[in-house]
Amino acid sequence: MTGDQSNGQNDEQTGGPNSVYHHDDQGNPVGQSSHDNEVVSETRMSAYWQANLRFLAVLLVVWFAVSFGAGILFADALDQYSFLGFPLGFWFAQQGAIYVFVVLIFVYVIGMNRIDKAHGVSDDDETPAVTGGDA
Repeated sequence: MTGDQSNGQNDEQTGGPNSVYHHDDQGNPVGQSSHDNEVVSETRMSAYWQANLRFLAVLLVVWFAVSFGAGILFADALDQYSFLGFPLGFWFAQQGAIYVFVVLIFVYVIGMNRIDKAHGVSDDDETPAVTGGDA
């Protein structure tokens, strides 16, 4: 019996060679296991999807406000103003919403590229991101 075992402590509690908390000879923690990389990757991907969903929610609110709000709900109030000779509510319902939707597509592309780069999953990266799955 070793001294650690005689005290009623196992390797996991003492940091022995079979411990998950072991260190190398210089006292530095041993490198991460593949399980640690998967956990880090899952945490990173979770943050990525949260940012993605937040961004999509903002774009959907803008889409709803322009299409339903400006084109239907507030059309009468907007008709007090004119744009290019047309009542503004009518213009939004017929043309303005389409222009805003096209702009939203470009905003989506630019925004998603920024989110991808911020979370290390960009297609433009030289090295692929760790996904925790088989490639």
